[in-house]
Amino acid sequence: MRVLLAEDDAALREQLRGALMEAGYVVDAVSDGIDAAHLGASEPLDAAVLDLGLPGKDGLAILREWRGAGIRLPVVVLTARGTWQERVLGIDAGADDYLAKPFEMEELIARLRAVLRRAAGHASTQLILGTVLLDTRRCKVSVAGRDVPVTPHEYRLLAYLLHHQDRVVSRTELTEHLYAQDHDRDSNTIDVFIARLRRKLGTDIIRTVRGMGFQAAVG
Repeated sequence: MRVLLAEDDAALREQLRGALMEAGYVVDAVSDGIDAAHLGASEPLDAAVLDLGLPGKDGLAILREWRGAGIRLPVVVLTARGTWQERVLGIDAGADDYLAKPFEMEELIARLRAVLRRAAGHASTQLILGTVLLDTRRCKVSVAGRDVPVTPHEYRLLAYLLHHQDRVVSRTELTEHLYAQDHDRDSNTIDVFIARLRRKLGTDIIRTVRGMGFQAAVG
C-alpha cells in the first residue's frame, strides 16, 4: 500500500517516514503543499497523511482541491492546532480522520489502517482468504495458524491483493502501488513476488487472469 506523507518539519517527516515504512507501507514524502497537491492528483496512492500547516499551499486548500476534483483518496490530517473548530474545518474539507500534534506513532498507524480498511470495505485488522491470514496490525502473514516469513515486498503485494479481493488487479497497478515515485520500477519483479507467495502460501491463493492481471482467490 502506497502512502503520501506531506509534512514540512524535516525531523518529524523522517520519523514518520520510517514508522510508516516499518509498518509495511511504501512512502512518497514531500515537504510542501504544491508537491503534495500534485502527487495526490496525479499518482495512484492508497492514502495520505497530510499536515495542515504546509508551505506553498495549506492542507485545507489541498483537501478541498482534491475533493472538488472527485479524488477520494483516504486522508489523515495532522495539525499543531487541536481546537474543535480546526477539527470541524478538516472534516468538512474532506478529511477521513484527524490527529493533533503531538501524537504517538502507534496512534497514527492505527488511524491510517482504519481509513484504509474503511475505504476497502473491511471491518477488521485481519484480512483473511481461505487459510491465509494477513494481520495489518502486526505486519504478519500466517497459514492455518502458522506464521510464514515474507519479505517487505511480498507483504505489500499480498496486502494490496487482499484489500482488493473483489477484482482483478493488473501488473501495472501492482507496480505503481508497490514502489514510491522515485524508485526504479520493473513490472517483471511482480511475477517473481507472485511465484514466491504461491510457494509459501499455496499455489491456488493468487489466481492469474490471462491478459488482465492477478486476483487473490481460493481455487
